[in-house]
Amino acid sequence: MSDRRTVLHRRRFLTASSSGLAALLAARSGRPAAEAAAYRGRQIEADVAVIGGGLGGCSAALAALRLGKTVVMTEATDWVGGQLTSQAVPPDEHPWIEQFGRNASYAELRNRTRSFYRRNYPLTADARDARHLDPGNGSVSALCAEPKAFLWALTEMLAPFASSGRLTVLLEHEPVSAEVEGDLVRGVTVRDANSGDRRTLAAPYILDATELGDLLELAGVEHVVGFEAASVTGDRFAPETAEPLNQQALTVCFPLEHRPGEDHTIDRPAEYAFWREFVPDLSPPWPGPLLSLTYSNPQTLQPRTLPFDPTSNASGWWTYRRILDPAHFRPDVFAGSHGVTIVNWPQNDYLLGPIIGVTADEAARHLERAKQLSLSLLYWLQTECPRPDGGLGWPGLRPRPDLVGSADGLAKAPYIRESRRITAEFTVLERHVGTEARRAADGPDVAEATFPDSVGVGSYRIDLHPSTGGDNYIDVSSLPFEIPLGALIPVRVKNLLPACKNLGTTHLTNGCYRLHPVEWAIGEAAGTLASFCLDRGLSPRAVRNTPDHLRAFQALLSSRGVELHWPHARPR
Repeated sequence: MSDRRTVLHRRRFLTASSSGLAALLAARSGRPAAEAAAYRGRQIEADVAVIGGGLGGCSAALAALRLGKTVVMTEATDWVGGQLTSQAVPPDEHPWIEQFGRNASYAELRNRTRSFYRRNYPLTADARDARHLDPGNGSVSALCAEPKAFLWALTEMLAPFASSGRLTVLLEHEPVSAEVEGDLVRGVTVRDANSGDRRTLAAPYILDATELGDLLELAGVEHVVGFEAASVTGDRFAPETAEPLNQQALTVCFPLEHRPGEDHTIDRPAEYAFWREFVPDLSPPWPGPLLSLTYSNPQTLQPRTLPFDPTSNASGWWTYRRILDPAHFRPDVFAGSHGVTIVNWPQNDYLLGPIIGVTADEAARHLERAKQLSLSLLYWLQTECPRPDGGLGWPGLRPRPDLVGSADGLAKAPYIRESRRITAEFTVLERHVGTEARRAADGPDVAEATFPDSVGVGSYRIDLHPSTGGDNYIDVSSLPFEIPLGALIPVRVKNLLPACKNLGTTHLTNGCYRLHPVEWAIGEAAGTLASFCLDRGLSPRAVRNTPDHLRAFQALLSSRGVELHWPHARPR
């Protein structure tokens, strides 16, 4: 087979991958028509119900499955993987991620993603031999790759359990109600987005892995939204009174390729005139129009300009989240192209309103306007962006809808940085993990943030993007931290556990607990906890508050490759 035919076959393979993955995982795909008709509308029972198939949902399901449990998992889109896949966000990770500071299963996900490229792509010899292959050579992470590559890796991890019948995956299903009896959630009703059919999922343990913490509201679980009052948390930067509608910006990401000499300019977006002139109203002030190469430096809040040149490998916007670097592939693969990047920049952070705590119609309007912002940024880059040669616009920039499985070239779902958060037995405050807050309390020689009930580790700066309440970046140093079990236990409800960004953090500390490897660790802890409780007839609260049970649970986590403590590491 010629090289050209190899490349063409690879393109067909990737284009068809979405439907193939759905068929591999979706419970309905392998059922005969008659059985599928009978199955529709029935109650589905399992040991653990995981509502939401993002990173936390997938790791929670895998943890329970690998401990012998049956699992039913839903996902609002037709791709599992959340941040990595349907939201198209290359992983934000700490600098030691290749060596330590992550769960063994998260390392497995990363290794499988690299293996996907080695098995299927015409890499150069150097790239194929690279131990830590980074397909995009993006500066944000040591593993910048296509959303579909992460999707395939997750599918490989889940597929054996789907084939054996122990895992049921309901794609394009969202929760619409919950059956609650006292302090127990007995079941969750989900709706098929395509047919409108409803099914009730019943399990002894219900895990909320939705991107917005939907079950917390549906089941009446005590929770927090937005920015708490300083009198409640003691966090710096917190307002005097609570601001529930003050939430971090969401972003609609998209992949972008550059093909010089070609013109791929899209139609002028309907809201382009608005977004072209829009200046965010923030405190401290934003330096000028949002559609610009200049933004607020997150740490200093001073104006900072980064170059944009898709023909260059120099550091800048193009290489920041690049997911395909032509240098890693045979020359014929990217002939006439300068590779592909993901646009997840300050310029397409949507600030005009939240989607939590508002009506469904208002949330839908904000989501649509967020898409218009991203399309307007693309159009601005194609037509008005300053070039190093003094010209304007890069018409060779081409959207890549095939890489995100959408018609418009935008990610299937918005990147959600902040969700509803449970009112937990223990809430992580800034004084627990913030470097300056810890130094103020404990002196200058502070080390990693530790908790006696640790169920995992993470590390990232407290990184809050500009908010719907008018705050500019809040980006401050944090210590490498642990994930306390108490933050996974609601103050009242007994059998619902958070499995992603909805654990017991504050608006501020969410900024370091929301990243990819941490969400994975939260999900794995939740799935393991549900399994441990089922096996021993214990409640999550009893596990945390009984020393012998806590030690046994932590020993189980350690045996599964979960790191509970950090080696001494410097602040981020």
